Amino acid sequence: MRQGEVASKGAWIGDPQGGVKAPEPLLLPSPLTRFARSAARLRHLSDGHPLMEWLRFMAQLSDAQHAAALALGPLAPPDPATVEQAVSARMPPLAADGHRRNPMWRDGLAVLLGHLDQPAATEPALSLMAALRQCDAGAIERLADDFLHGEIEPQQLGATLYVAAALQVYFTLCAAALPAASLRLLPQRGLCPCCGSTPVAGVITASGTTPGTRYLYCSLCSTAWNHVRAICITCGESRSLSLKGIEGDSGAIKAEVCDACLSYAKMLYSARDMEVDPYADDLATLGLDLLVTEAGFARHAPNPLLLSG
Repeated sequence: MRQGEVASKGAWIGDPQGGVKAPEPLLLPSPLTRFARSAARLRHLSDGHPLMEWLRFMAQLSDAQHAAALALGPLAPPDPATVEQAVSARMPPLAADGHRRNPMWRDGLAVLLGHLDQPAATEPALSLMAALRQCDAGAIERLADDFLHGEIEPQQLGATLYVAAALQVYFTLCAAALPAASLRLLPQRGLCPCCGSTPVAGVITASGTTPGTRYLYCSLCSTAWNHVRAICITCGESRSLSLKGIEGDSGAIKAEVCDACLSYAKMLYSARDMEVDPYADDLATLGLDLLVTEAGFARHAPNPLLLSG
């Protein structure tokens, strides 16, 4: 139809599937790429970075997570009735603080430790890994429970880093096995619909069918879920938000700060850098955390690997 013409009644000219499309409510993770991608991004970001050695260690840890994910392989789909029951009750089917873990996650921990146990490892790291290997199954499970309940004792911090990394692998595999069509976003939009954990960061898309969509990325199971932009993911306020960044950088990573609840969350803009990775870029921008913390804002939720390490 040309401009100025009127379409005949009862006729539709054009693509009936066209128009504005709603974004996918959630995106389940791909265990085969999740940790390998973070490792590659960490290595790229480490070049010339003030925290170069630490970022390279975290890249090695991501490599070890990738090895563990490959070793454990795809998990069998969960019981549909169990998933449906949780979703009907508006609960996450993999609720991190109540999920009955398959003991196989400890096999993943063993693979992870074996991948990191190399001559280049530092003496403190080797000592921690040796101590973990000597722990019995009960002690390891208690460490996992303490981490998932946010009750880590100071003396446990070093060992919990590796436990947290192994749990990320396990929960990512579990989330990947869920039936996406059966899942629903939670009433608390700032929490993961699969495991109920908090996000590590958000990514604003620049491509696909719905560019400009914000997805939050789970800090535990790697699921991404849609969250409306310009709304605080902590308190839901919309009138008190602003973006803060480091002057002179690419502008790809900003802190979205809320004056109402004095919290902040990192947002990554794919339009500025198509290679952004919520897990790697969060670790590489600790300077931004310091900037907004000094301004009086508290992070929405800690990165599990920073909390532990």
